Amino acid sequence: MRSLRILSSILVLSLLLIYTLSTRADESNIPAANWRENYAYSLGIQAYIFAFPWSYNSELRWQWTTQSIDPANIPYAPQNQFWHARTLTGSDYRNGGTPNNDTLYSVAWLNLKKEPLILSVPDVGNRYYVMQMASMDSDNFAYVGSRTTGPDAGNYLITGPGWQGKTPEGVKRLPPSRTDVAMILGRTLVDGAADQINVQKLQDQYRLTPLSAWGRSTLQVVNQEEAWKPFDRKSDPLNEWRTINRALTENPPEARNASLVSQFADIGIGPGQNIDAMDDATLRGLSRAALEGRKLVQEAAASGFGRTFKNGWAITPENFGRLGLHNQWLTRAALQSMTGIAANDIEEASYIGARKDADNQPLDGRNRNYTLHFAPDDKPDVKAFWSMGIYDMTFNFSPNAINRFSIGDRTEGLKKDADGGLTIYLQADDPGEAKRSNWLPIPRDRFFTVFRAYVPGIAIQRGRWAPPPLRPVL
Repeated sequence: MRSLRILSSILVLSLLLIYTLSTRADESNIPAANWRENYAYSLGIQAYIFAFPWSYNSELRWQWTTQSIDPANIPYAPQNQFWHARTLTGSDYRNGGTPNNDTLYSVAWLNLKKEPLILSVPDVGNRYYVMQMASMDSDNFAYVGSRTTGPDAGNYLITGPGWQGKTPEGVKRLPPSRTDVAMILGRTLVDGAADQINVQKLQDQYRLTPLSAWGRSTLQVVNQEEAWKPFDRKSDPLNEWRTINRALTENPPEARNASLVSQFADIGIGPGQNIDAMDDATLRGLSRAALEGRKLVQEAAASGFGRTFKNGWAITPENFGRLGLHNQWLTRAALQSMTGIAANDIEEASYIGARKDADNQPLDGRNRNYTLHFAPDDKPDVKAFWSMGIYDMTFNFSPNAINRFSIGDRTEGLKKDADGGLTIYLQADDPGEAKRSNWLPIPRDRFFTVFRAYVPGIAIQRGRWAPPPLRPVL
């Protein structure tokens, strides 16, 4: 019996050995490229989400500083110089981006590698304005404006990372940019078309001066280094990684992200990396990751990822404007960068959007009208102003009979209800004389709306308040 048990044990061990060897033989037939391609794809998706602002901003910087496409509507000025919008945005502008209809924009791409710049602003009186400053990662680093520095004239030093030097007398040093490349998104409030000329005069006094030229009686315009052209991602998905690597090399992420970024080096992504040195399987995975990564970011943006919902309105997160500083990579890529290029801090402005009505149905002007009713004790709590704009599905304003693209607390002739409340009528057709003052035209198609609260109160900042639901009127 004992011999039989020994023989059985030997037989079992032999079978296990045969199975193990055959399994290994099968595994040896699996191409090694498979795991490398899948690894590059899976890690590449994470790298793409993290690095998206560097790709997107590289394209915008090159377009806005070197390509004169439509200078009246699309920013165009060399680096370290301002471009100013001279008229409020209307339906003739068709380049998307969900623009506001309340302020004139002032935009500048900054290159701080050689030296700092001094931003000079005039006394704006009681007019609201803001100069929002964001680094290459799309996260804000400094503010100048009514809320932060007040209405008085002033001069402000803008520096890159690690700059050490003396700040001139009469100049206030701002927190530094995290990257040498940065941008200014300025907005100056306009009270109607007739007020545009007054804002234009203020815009002419917004100046950027190189530190080395500060204090000179005459300032010669120095030819700025031209922004480099990103690689064409449409001709080759790998080109987006080439753009990302160059942008990350010139504008490295924060040192605190070193452990994360070092992982991406396994697939040739990051500062100083070169994807063209990678094997074919890795390149196949990276090609997939670039295409699927952009699609993922787009779908996350469309779904409202990162937002909370109240009364059918999508509310931006508390860290909006500095999401990357809180490691919220996908929300930064989708909601902050792709959707807004850069977003104001929640203390500066809150953007609350709606695509559906109180019945959870898509907003559509083909067969429905809508009302928005504020109760007397439920008005928006803002220290600057609020407005509500209507957009078609291309992220632009739609033409309408009265050329009204937004409505808000500064709208001339806006009428309160008998009880002190406020009702806004959203419809394609003229509602008649009695309601026309409170009419916000909508397109005869799908649309969405954005409610903007500038310098909002705490309840709006914390997401505890949202506009009332949009009620359909059949």
